[in-house]
Amino acid sequence: MTAAADETTVLPATPPGPNRGLAEIEGRDITAWFGQHKVLDRVSLTMRAGQITALIGPSGCGKSTFLRILNRMHELVPSAQLAGEVLLDGEDIYDPSKRLIDARRAIGMVFQKPNPFPAMSIRENVLAGLKLTGTKASRSTKEELVESCLTKGGLWNEVKDRLDAPGGGLSGGQQQRLCIARSLAIKPRVLLMDEPCSALDPTSTNVIEQTMKELAQEVTIVIVTHNMQQAARVSDQCAFFLASQGTPGVIVEHGDTTAMFQDPQDPRTADYVHGRFG
Repeated sequence: MTAAADETTVLPATPPGPNRGLAEIEGRDITAWFGQHKVLDRVSLTMRAGQITALIGPSGCGKSTFLRILNRMHELVPSAQLAGEVLLDGEDIYDPSKRLIDARRAIGMVFQKPNPFPAMSIRENVLAGLKLTGTKASRSTKEELVESCLTKGGLWNEVKDRLDAPGGGLSGGQQQRLCIARSLAIKPRVLLMDEPCSALDPTSTNVIEQTMKELAQEVTIVIVTHNMQQAARVSDQCAFFLASQGTPGVIVEHGDTTAMFQDPQDPRTADYVHGRFG
């Protein structure tokens, strides 16, 4: 590689402009199907910029489907259909003029089960998103990015002396933090997290939760969780999803997390957050 080629600068994750600050994301009248089965019915929710929004509710109520709709993963399922809009700072990411790659750059995803690339080193895992999005960077810029993202992911001090070790050799909690660091490398404006701590021990869960709180200062976070204590600990606002007797999922109640847990307006919310069902 020539010197000139090696000094290519990192491309921005999204075009620069007045909306490069903290992002608000809104689902508006979202209805979703898998084949003939309707799983969500006219769900609307605004997830405020720079806050952590928790999606709670029993299994099968559409929380994870709603989360995947927010970064266009729903459309990867052959039988999936969708009505409604997802607005990122007022612009619909499903507009035909919008590119899928731009939505994925702006809205990152961390899954329930840690999924580092096992054949790649820790360093290569962090930088993988750059390859997938066609983003070029100099060697020095890449090294700075690796340190920055691993630091934000709460992992740098644990792995800084073994960046060339396989990512798959880390513990479960470390792998999940590596996946968070990998998502941050492409500079998303929103980070979606689908039960990121469900397979982790309490110590690892605590580290991930602290990482989320710190990250919320620079990225809007939406998390699906079945852990009511976790929702109460980490989120600023909450949305309670429910699907009853074969009906599609809807939002029963949403708002400030403390208010929802201490003084819910719907008796079904009170029953769920206090463990009387679900």
